[in-house]
Amino acid sequence: MFAFSIKRRRIMALSAAVALSATLVACGDKQVEFKGSDISGTHLGKEMVMQDASGQKRTLADYKGKVKVIFFGYTQCPDVCPTSMAELAATMELLGDDADKVQVIMISVDPDRDTPEILAAYTSAFNPGFIGLSGTHQQLASTAKSFKAYYAKSAGPTPEQYTMDHAASFYILDKEGEARVLVSGNASADDIASDIKQLL
Repeated sequence: MFAFSIKRRRIMALSAAVALSATLVACGDKQVEFKGSDISGTHLGKEMVMQDASGQKRTLADYKGKVKVIFFGYTQCPDVCPTSMAELAATMELLGDDADKVQVIMISVDPDRDTPEILAAYTSAFNPGFIGLSGTHQQLASTAKSFKAYYAKSAGPTPEQYTMDHAASFYILDKEGEARVLVSGNASADDIASDIKQLL
């Protein structure tokens, strides 16, 4: 009786494990391995509030349904930003038809010089689908804090010739607006595209 009870419990436990496994597969759960750093569960960027080219306020909810790639930069950046934006443009080419399911957003860290018009012209020069967001100093500070993104003004030879120090990573958010991957600014278009595909 005791032996039978133990055997029965083992069979029941095994059956439950198999059933759970089948349920997880049925629910579509899958393990993803990113090239970049997995930041799932951090909820970075949730407080993003910036302005688009028309002056309308934008939050992550406005881009729900698309995988979002967010980059902090500025139009007068001498090297890092144009290189990063060119890499993102190459990423879109690699994605082919899937590029329509992705929204690249550049958030300006230089609100004094990057007017909505200037920023729109800059981003669209790399890809017509890219969006530039600017805003007030307060909006930028709050948004950058939400992403834990660093930026700081660096004095130049004249007050107008300053530069902006800033983080050069790409934040990849899933279709629901959850931060999932932090990709180095030195990453290749192939690696960025690979991480995006995991979320499509």
